[in-house]
This record gives sequence, C-alpha cells and structure tokens, in this order.
Amino acid sequence: MPLPGRPHESISHPHPVLRSRAVCQNIHPMNMLQQSAASPKKILDLLWTRVRQRGDLPGFSRVIGTIVAAMRGDSDRDFNMTKTVLADPALTQRVLRLANSAMYSVFGQDISTVSKAVVVLGTDSIGHLALGLKLIDGLTEAVNSQTTRAEMDKAVMASHIGRQVAAATTMYDAEEAVVCAMLHSLGRMMVAFYLPERWESIQARITADRDESAVAQEELGIGLDSIARLVAQRWGLPAPLIDSLQDMPPHLAQEPLDHTNWLSAVSTLSVRCAEIVCTAAAGSQEAAAAISALTTGYASMLGLEPEQLEGAVAAARNAVADELLLTRPLSPGTHALTAIVRTAPGKPADAALILGRGVADMRSAASSASTAQLLTMALETVFKGLGFSRTVAFLRNPGEGTYAARLMFGEGVQELASRLAFGDAYQPDVFHAALVNDKMIFIENPGDPGFANKLPRWWKETLPTAHSFMVLPLTVNRHPIGLIYGDWDSALPAAKINYPEVVLLDQIRSLVVRAIEQRRQV
Repeated sequence: MPLPGRPHESISHPHPVLRSRAVCQNIHPMNMLQQSAASPKKILDLLWTRVRQRGDLPGFSRVIGTIVAAMRGDSDRDFNMTKTVLADPALTQRVLRLANSAMYSVFGQDISTVSKAVVVLGTDSIGHLALGLKLIDGLTEAVNSQTTRAEMDKAVMASHIGRQVAAATTMYDAEEAVVCAMLHSLGRMMVAFYLPERWESIQARITADRDESAVAQEELGIGLDSIARLVAQRWGLPAPLIDSLQDMPPHLAQEPLDHTNWLSAVSTLSVRCAEIVCTAAAGSQEAAAAISALTTGYASMLGLEPEQLEGAVAAARNAVADELLLTRPLSPGTHALTAIVRTAPGKPADAALILGRGVADMRSAASSASTAQLLTMALETVFKGLGFSRTVAFLRNPGEGTYAARLMFGEGVQELASRLAFGDAYQPDVFHAALVNDKMIFIENPGDPGFANKLPRWWKETLPTAHSFMVLPLTVNRHPIGLIYGDWDSALPAAKINYPEVVLLDQIRSLVVRAIEQRRQV
C-alpha cells in the first residue's frame, strides 16, 4: 500500500527550487480579479497587447482550433482528426513515429496510416498528442532568451514525467496528462515570454521566505495559474485541460480523486519534479531527496507507491532525449520506415510500397474498426500512396437518388463538397460505367476529344484542373454503394497507375466491401 500522504506543511523542501515553487492557493481567476481589480487588469491588458504585437505562441495557437474541433465533434470524429493531422505533413510524420515508438508498443507497431493510429489509440489520445506536439513547436519557435528556453525545457520535461506517471496508472489517457503537465507552467511561460521585465523582477524578489507564487501575486496582482487559465480559455482548449491548471498540494486522499483533480495532481507533481531535474546538478543527493519527498507526498493521492513515482521521474529523465528526437521533424534525406512524408508533390516513387503498408493496416484493423474507420483508412492509403491532389469517398443515398461526397482529403476540396454529387440514375459517363461494371477506371487524359462526351458536366465544372483521375467502385452483392475517386491536378507531373498498384487498389476496395457486407449481416 502507498505510504500515507503528508500534509503539505510537513513536507521538507531540501532543494531551493521547492522553496521557490511552493503551492499557491486554489483561487479562481475571477476571485483574484475581484481582490485587486486595477493591477490585474493593467497587467492583463499589457499581456494581450504584447500577444497582439508579437503573435500568439507561433505554430500552436494557429492550429489548436481545428484539433480541438475534431476532438469535440459528434460525428466523423475519427475522420476529422485524421484529416486535421494529415493537413500538416510534419505533424503526420511525428504522430506516426510516436505511434510506433516503444511507449506505445502495447498496441503493436508498424502503424503506417494516421487513420489506423486513431483506431488503435483513440481520437482523444491522438488529439492530445497533436496538441502536445504543436505546443512543443510553439515553444521552440517562441523562445527569445535563455530564460524562456529554460522555461520551455522544464515544461517539456514535465510533459515526459506526466506521461510516465499516467502510464503507471493505466487508467487514464496518457497524452492528456502530457498536455496538462506541459500547460501547467503556461502562466510562467507567458509572463517570461511576453513580459520579460516583470519576470526578471519576480525572480529577483524571490527569497527563502517568499516563494515565486507569492511574489508573482504581488508583482502582477494575479496568480500565474490564473493567467494560465485565461490564456487557455482564449485559445479555446477543452474544459478538462483548463480546469486542471491549478496547483494541487499533496495530502492524504480519503477517496480516489476525480479526473480533473487527478490531472491537477499529476501536473503539479510533474512540474515540481521537472524544476528539480532541470536545475539540479546531475546525481545531486539534495535533488534526489527533494524528489523523494515529493513522490512520498503524492503517492497516496495518485494510488501509486512512492517507488513507482520515483521510477517514473527516472524513466522520463532517461528517455527525454530519445522522445525529443521523436517529436522533431526528420532532417532532409532521412528515411523513417513508419513515417512516409512526400519529398516532392505528385505520385511517390514507392507508391506500391505505401499502398501495401496501408493494406496491411486495414487488414490488421478490419476485425475491430467500424465501416467508417475502415473507409477512412482506405481513403488515406489511396491519397498518400498515389500522391493524389484530391481523394473523395462518394456514397449512395437511395432516398435522394444521389451519390454524394462523404469523406475527402486534399487542399481546397472541402469547399467543393456541396458540388461533388451526381444522380444514381444511369448516365453514359465514366463514373456510371465503373459502377455498373464494378471495374476500376483510370482516365489518363480527360482532355482527349474522344472522351469529351464521357465526362459528366458536374465533374467538368467542379474539377476543371484535374488532368487525370481514377474511379474505384464499391459494390456489395452486385449493388453499387459508392466509389473512391482520386485525381492529379494539372500542376503536378503526369503520372499513371501501374499494374502492381491496381492489384493493391483492388485489395483495398475488397476489404472495404467485405467489412460492409459483414456489418450488414450482423
């Protein structure tokens, strides 16, 4: 059984960092604003002015809206998350590398598509993973001094400790703990980055009797955790992340913590341990004693043994270099087996290899994935494997008598969605020909005069820049239910679909059709 947690006052702080990072009271931001109305308002106005002048943390706030929207969506969450990640090639690469890393080995490896990573790890895990990676991007780009870089290093170390602690519990989403631990220092980072003169003043006034939280409250008129919450609200982060941005003092837990308090406790522990790890000399006995005191205090709260928490801190310290490498883009010319990123637009040279890996992903996930998830995997595999400009899944709606775009990848294709539809009544064009004959059709040169009467008007008007395209029909029991469409835009080099790729495309559609048949039987 875990050792009884000590009251906060009884925990010794042999390391000076702990004296400067003592727990502040859990006061809601609005209460703080009421306590000192003028000074906080002046500081916050100055902070927002600096943010407008210099921009939000680069690389993070620009994309979190789409990531959070995908996590919150009620329908097509898996597809929307896949599409959001795929829209950022560097993020795609790093999500795949992390999904195949040792920390996720329990789920198996050889994940080559984002859509399979979503199926295996879950939409929320991938969303939190993407948020964490983009935050690291933002912090890396934002650092403008040694001080802000030091704060970034502590935040990144805290995220690794949070992941290790969460992994030890096996009860919660480890990636959510990663983001919470990283954001727990958001108030410190915002002040250090945007208000450096205030930050220097705060650090200069810290003494053995006056910790950082108290000095910051006096200097700014508002607590650092309150600033963190206000910034997180401004960014539109999920409520659980915002609610976790409060320091949680160690205490004897009478009953299991709820999810929000658990995140707060893990985050507080992670930040304090990271502070020690990043500022103490390697092998320092004083630092080891400070970490031991912290882990003993938090063990009962988290339902773990102190030794488990100390092991989590040690594992994070040992693995941080490797994990940081995983979060960074590959250098030019470097090859990663599980993270295929296009080096040039258009059809990749190893198209058959990429398609084959996607087929393997689909086969391994077929028994557990839903039809929509498997269709998403098929669409992503075709999109990445052939380097299409656009890939669209058209599904039949018998009630309306149409085939309409349901899922789609590609730049600008979402804006065309309402126009990507055609009637299911037979017409003498290439789309209906593929559906009726249940055969893939590839049109290498739509501009050929001999094909002019085989191309439907909706296609000519909606996709006038496509110089070649493919139609892959989906037919169940001889009844067409939809098709997968992909094209290369005229701006890309001319390309063809070769026989080995045709074989793999046929396997892709067979897997989708078989899944639909099985679901219908059930």
